[in-house]
Amino acid sequence: MVDNAQDERAGIVAEGGVRLDRALVALFPDLSRARLQDLIRTGQVQRDGLPALDPSGKVAAGAHIVLRVPPAAPAEPVAEAADLPIVYEDDDLIVIDKPAGLVVHPAPGHESGTLVNALIAHCGASLSGIGGVRRPGIVHRLDKDTSGLIVVAKNDTAHQGLTAQFADHGRSGPLERAYAAVVWGLPQPRAGTIQANLARSRFHREKIAVVSDASGRHAVTHYAVAEAYGEAALVRCRLETGRTHQIRVHLAHRGHPLLGDTVYGGAFRTKAARLSSEARAALTALGRQALHAELLGFSHPRTGTTLRFESPLPPDMTALVQALRAEENGAPRL
Repeated sequence: MVDNAQDERAGIVAEGGVRLDRALVALFPDLSRARLQDLIRTGQVQRDGLPALDPSGKVAAGAHIVLRVPPAAPAEPVAEAADLPIVYEDDDLIVIDKPAGLVVHPAPGHESGTLVNALIAHCGASLSGIGGVRRPGIVHRLDKDTSGLIVVAKNDTAHQGLTAQFADHGRSGPLERAYAAVVWGLPQPRAGTIQANLARSRFHREKIAVVSDASGRHAVTHYAVAEAYGEAALVRCRLETGRTHQIRVHLAHRGHPLLGDTVYGGAFRTKAARLSSEARAALTALGRQALHAELLGFSHPRTGTTLRFESPLPPDMTALVQALRAEENGAPRL
């Protein structure tokens, strides 16, 4: 039987000047350092009565530490019936047009209500587990607030074949991934390629940052302006690599963050005041980054047939684009 009571512990740091995660390892040796880092980042640690969120932050000798260990969660996600917008399905794979707001797989803070939970209910025992018990069948992912096309493997053979294609980034096969994004300003040149290495930010662990050294992962985004408006532009992006937050970070790095992106475009929030009332209302109603995975193509992992799927802009992004067009007297500047 699982004990659902929260475990709260306390201790005093003996040695000063060490990293917080290392200090916690000394205080609570029954927990791994990786587990302690997760607990720190999810707000389960207090130092001298204040939240401590940085595992690498230094602590002083005598600091009072309080650690909360949440009750154990099930090792595997549970089935939860939900309506899935299925674009294509066969015995090997399923393609979903994911709505914005849906988390792909369980993670701290999102243990249920995810796409994986719904897929387990839909697919049953056939769902591939090669990606790990927390991410069965998942070969790529979309951010919670990014809408659009995602493919999931239903068995190990499909998982291995699809994973190989995504790892190859389409260099030797038909893999295609294209996104529609609405960005602040007008990128110059209007079509081009962004190559900038990406890594987890050293200052904000929830963010990805462009780095100039080899510590980052190689990342390439091709973009082209589809329509230009007074304060914004509709841009189509094709991925040559698939890094976390890649499009959002690359476009923000060029000075053109996505509308509605509070993580990478917060400094542009005041620009909304320069939009028409209709466009401001549409942006408020959007409530997320304006990013949609509109095209997904790949080789079927069993038959070799090329499959290609397209998804139109969802209603919230359509309303934003229409309001921006109207702001330009009904005709975008092409």
